[in-house]
Amino acid sequence: MSHHEYDTNQNPICTVDPYDYLKIIRNPDGRTITRHLQVPTKSASPDPTSLSPVLTKDVTLNPTHNTWIRIFLPSKALTNTNNDDNKLPLIVYYHGGGFILLSVSSSFHHDFCSDMAAQLSAVVVSVEYRLAPEHRLPAAYDDAFEALDWIKSTDEIWLREFADVSNCFLMGTSAGGNITYHVGLRALTAVDELAPLKIKGLVLHHSFFGGVKRTESEIRLVNNPVLPLSGNDLMWELALPIGVDRDHEYSNPTADVRRWSDNCDGIKGLGWRLLVVGCDGDPLIDRQVEFVEMLKKNGVDVVSQFSQGYYHGVEIVDPTKATELFVLLKQFLNNDN
Repeated sequence: MSHHEYDTNQNPICTVDPYDYLKIIRNPDGRTITRHLQVPTKSASPDPTSLSPVLTKDVTLNPTHNTWIRIFLPSKALTNTNNDDNKLPLIVYYHGGGFILLSVSSSFHHDFCSDMAAQLSAVVVSVEYRLAPEHRLPAAYDDAFEALDWIKSTDEIWLREFADVSNCFLMGTSAGGNITYHVGLRALTAVDELAPLKIKGLVLHHSFFGGVKRTESEIRLVNNPVLPLSGNDLMWELALPIGVDRDHEYSNPTADVRRWSDNCDGIKGLGWRLLVVGCDGDPLIDRQVEFVEMLKKNGVDVVSQFSQGYYHGVEIVDPTKATELFVLLKQFLNNDN
């Protein structure tokens, strides 16, 4: 295994080879990678005659960028009388993968969104965005926001008939949590443009944030098998614009104090609520906790839950833990304050 030593001030020594961990190879052109990670995928199943509790359908978002969305519709919605009172809340979901890996169709992402739609009685729209390094940030943010623009005006029947677009929540896991925050910031200045879509809140699940200075949890969990520090660093290196470090606003949202304060004022001004979920076995927990503390300090309405004994992204791969998360999400969605 290769060793990635850091200077004495940063002090962790990582023994995990990040390329082996991520199952990627950098191509000679320096701008692309070859992905060898084998993850099963699932296709959409839109057949209303099936006995599935959730129907799924894929719709093209931007053919030029090869982006698309997968809609998850609880099948019981089809039997509801069709009026606005029966429309379901809308969750726009952004998947994880360090900005460089995975897809909406990755089996665990598909299953997670399907279970979420069923257990929360919500329409879930999962967004396939472009990956880095072929498409560095802000490409993923652009695609994620384009999905909101598409939702507000689409004639897609599942959304038009069954989703209450005025009761919309943005949610993401890991890199998707990061995307949720940054797309939320764009939406702050596009409220009229997005109408009738109305965002009520953001859910940041095990958010992927970074920074140049190491945190205690990053050092403590330097060789964490789920998210080792070397893999974390490499994902940022491949995802961020060329020439910037991890204190860039895409990675470290609290680095620029003035901008942070303005962002918090915008969130407060629209009355958004935030839910931040994390766990102590995640090397990123210190950054997530600091994020919450900074939000509270600026008067943002934020609920947080940090669990003991779990690992980064646990609810995506462990359905029993996902059920606990869905209970928390249901409370958050139904809170009318």
